[in-house]
Amino acid sequence: MRRDDVSGNGLWTWQKITLWASIASIVAAAIGFSWNPSPLAQALAAVFIACALIHAALNYGLRQASMLFVLCSAIAFTMESLGTATGFPFGSYQFELADLPNIGLVPLIIGPFWFGAGYFSWTVASILLDGADRQLDRTFNLIALPVVAAFVVTQLDLVMDAPNATIAKAWIWHDGGGVFGVPLSNYLGWLLTSWFIFQSFALCLRRSWILTLPRMNFKLSLTSILFYLGAGLTHIVPWIMGQTGEAVDARGYGWQVHDIREATVAILLLTMVFTALLAALHVLRLTSSNSSPVAFGAERR
Repeated sequence: MRRDDVSGNGLWTWQKITLWASIASIVAAAIGFSWNPSPLAQALAAVFIACALIHAALNYGLRQASMLFVLCSAIAFTMESLGTATGFPFGSYQFELADLPNIGLVPLIIGPFWFGAGYFSWTVASILLDGADRQLDRTFNLIALPVVAAFVVTQLDLVMDAPNATIAKAWIWHDGGGVFGVPLSNYLGWLLTSWFIFQSFALCLRRSWILTLPRMNFKLSLTSILFYLGAGLTHIVPWIMGQTGEAVDARGYGWQVHDIREATVAILLLTMVFTALLAALHVLRLTSSNSSPVAFGAERR
């Protein structure tokens, strides 16, 4: 055990307990209440975004974190504005979040929300690719990391879009779609937009001193996985509650609410939960290797 993990006077221990209790409380609150659009869910979304920004500052430094935040928010807001105005690349849709301030047809929080979801997905993808964000001088990582991160964050959209669009009607697809009222074009649009964002991340970080930093440590890695997974686990709550009734999309097609909730949980388990499990196992494997005598250069006898 490292010396700084041992409490001398109890202060550091209580700091760690407070930190992890706060993280657990935020994730638990998000899981418990974010599934239903409400002022509380909006406040939790703001906390989620703030946590992503703090995590990025600890991971890359405040200057780089701020740059990634602005870059992501600008690209996402531009693509969402293009989407609501023209139908490209997501399909024909509109936001119904009337209680939030908008610019044009897009709520202001949408750009920052993309950063919150996108940043934690980026870190999970980096873990899966063995710290690729610190090795962007390699052409393979420069190309592969944005692609993998785009699929990781689109898994989140695959989980959240049908409940939020067809049941909660936070946004509406004018022509409906095959995934409980959501069209395939939406997910292709997410892949394109998130790839564009992450490729910009990669090029931005490649030109900075970030390549000289060590691999993201265990605590930051675990935290990023928890926040990524927590964003999806919130959809288990209404399924457990056994919500009933019928949800109708803009075409007039109807589905049973419970069927949408159950399908969402199935998708969650086989996408986000699996991805988070792979990332956690990778972190644990590396942690175990680094704690062994061989990993530190000492031979076993």
